[in-house]
Amino acid sequence: MLSVRGLQKRFGARVAVDGVSFAIKPGEVYGLLGPNGAGKTTSISMIAGILARDAGEVEIDGLDIDAGPPARAQIGIVPQAITLYLDLTARENLHFWGRMYDRRGDGLRRAVEEALQAVGLTKRADDVVSTYSGGMQRRLNLACGILHQPKLLILDEPTVGVDPQSRSAIFELVERLRDEGTAILYTTHYMEEAERLCSRIGIIDAGKLITEGTRSELVADLGRAVRIEIGLEHDEGLERAVSVVTGLEGVHSAAVVAERLHVFADEGAHRLPPLLTALLNTGLVVANVKVVEPSLEDVFLRLTGRMLRD
Repeated sequence: MLSVRGLQKRFGARVAVDGVSFAIKPGEVYGLLGPNGAGKTTSISMIAGILARDAGEVEIDGLDIDAGPPARAQIGIVPQAITLYLDLTARENLHFWGRMYDRRGDGLRRAVEEALQAVGLTKRADDVVSTYSGGMQRRLNLACGILHQPKLLILDEPTVGVDPQSRSAIFELVERLRDEGTAILYTTHYMEEAERLCSRIGIIDAGKLITEGTRSELVADLGRAVRIEIGLEHDEGLERAVSVVTGLEGVHSAAVVAERLHVFADEGAHRLPPLLTALLNTGLVVANVKVVEPSLEDVFLRLTGRMLRD
């Protein structure tokens, strides 16, 4: 349904997107994950035809995105920003966006009612949007994106700042659309969302797609490595601790995360004695230690050196 090949974009001397390629099948949720500034939103903007590409190809259901309206009509996009008129009702907002998709008459009215029902806002359809909670506005934002029944739905962090009820409603709708055959490109800063919704995941950093695969494939790539979390009595020694453990036998990487030392090492429990000895020999006092089995968050941290929310 979506094919992206060699996507590139520069802003002056800065390379924002550098040769990104991936594909999404009908009925698949593809998670595009990366730290802030990695190139996710720039990639999405080029895929949707909003931002001009420097190089690369984008096809939607076999149509080149440069074909204009016939290709773009296959896309529904729900951006991070709330794209609603707050002084209009939910129904009026949907009618407006429906006309932007060239829908008219009874077909538009049916589509509006179906979208309202899909996001659970039928009873509040005639209330002015400024009276909605943040979560309700997010759900209406999503309704605007699915109004024309797109073949490809792009969701750019659709649950930012929403309440648990609205978040659950968004998850259920995404799963229903997936089951109905919609291809979905999903970005998020919440790893648990990617774990639940995405059948495949691509990790982007510094404009490059550095890996992709299913959750189990990505975690398996860690091999025998586990994460060792070490807390020190004095946090100011954390950066020194990174340099102390980096290069020790069996250690793949080390970083400071949330005021703790995170070490990826083969056969973690067996690596604890030399790790702790090296820290103690340099005067660093260990307060606590935890060995954690590999997760998708660990894959992300090891590849990018940063947590997803950084």
